[in-house]
Amino acid sequence: MSTSLSVVVWSKEGCHYCGEVKEYLKKKQIPFRTVDVTKADDRRDILETKYGVRHVPVVEIGKNGIYEGITEVGLDHIKKAIARHAESEEFLSL
Repeated sequence: MSTSLSVVVWSKEGCHYCGEVKEYLKKKQIPFRTVDVTKADDRRDILETKYGVRHVPVVEIGKNGIYEGITEVGLDHIKKAIARHAESEEFLSL
């Protein structure tokens, strides 16, 4: 089982906020996967089941199969979640 941090960005084409999130992650050199929900209502159904939302972006951050879903729009929410996970990784490596 991998212990490295995993980031998944649920997004759609033409979403300004989605692009902002991806650019931030690239700038910080944080690798991520993208799940495109454009023309994919079944993927939006997954978001609704998991988090109670159908909008994007949704960013999942976690490791070992345990993820935190950030559903609030705005980079501040993502920055805080990444900082929390980074702190826990540093703690675990001590």
